[in-house]
Amino acid sequence: MIRWRGAAFVRGAVRGPTVTYGLIAACCLLFLASPVSGLNPAYGTGDAILSAQSDYFTRWGVLPKELMTGRPHALLTPLTALFVHGSWLHLLGNMLFLYVFGGMTEERVGRIEFALFYVVSGYLALLGYALAHAESDQTLVGASGAISAVLGAFLHLFPRARVTSIFPFLLFLPLRFPAWIVLVFWFALQWLAIQSSSSGPGVAYLAHLVGFGLGFLYAWARFRGTDRVKRRKPVERAGAAATEGESQP
Repeated sequence: MIRWRGAAFVRGAVRGPTVTYGLIAACCLLFLASPVSGLNPAYGTGDAILSAQSDYFTRWGVLPKELMTGRPHALLTPLTALFVHGSWLHLLGNMLFLYVFGGMTEERVGRIEFALFYVVSGYLALLGYALAHAESDQTLVGASGAISAVLGAFLHLFPRARVTSIFPFLLFLPLRFPAWIVLVFWFALQWLAIQSSSSGPGVAYLAHLVGFGLGFLYAWARFRGTDRVKRRKPVERAGAAATEGESQP
């Protein structure tokens, strides 16, 4: 449960954040139906399913080299890639972060605006990664950039929200910290990971940073001049404990 300035956000107290739940449901259902989940018998087994997975990523994921050509299908892939995930761990890690941080952000900005913010930020985050790796032929998939934007917006909107977190170097003990500590620490990890990462396939940390920056700037510009007391007013709504470990959005 998240506590913000002494007020509890009680599960089920009000109607939940429908856009956040809808995005989670869409990502999960599409993953289950895809060849990546391994649960859809239509894709067969062995070499057949491996080939189907490769075709799936190529068709719906972002190939920076292809995106730079400006072809219509390629220009759509930063949107489709937001709903494609590469593994169960990838999916569950992203959905956990979206569930924890998306609901309060959606409530603050409104459903329609949150949906547009999510899609546009996710698109731009993947585009930013593609521009920085214009010659890459490695497929990029996942909602990481959009969810990172949600984290950035959350940091500006609710910096003092108490978030239960688990850190490996603290013996995996669940501890409560202000959101700004958890999210700044997360941002630092992404930055350090970029410095040590190779040019090969892996986690698109740059997309995380681009998305996070876009989200923070959006919230700052959108709510600049808003009464800070009003912005911090406690509102009862759904919440959950956040887990911050090695699984990155």
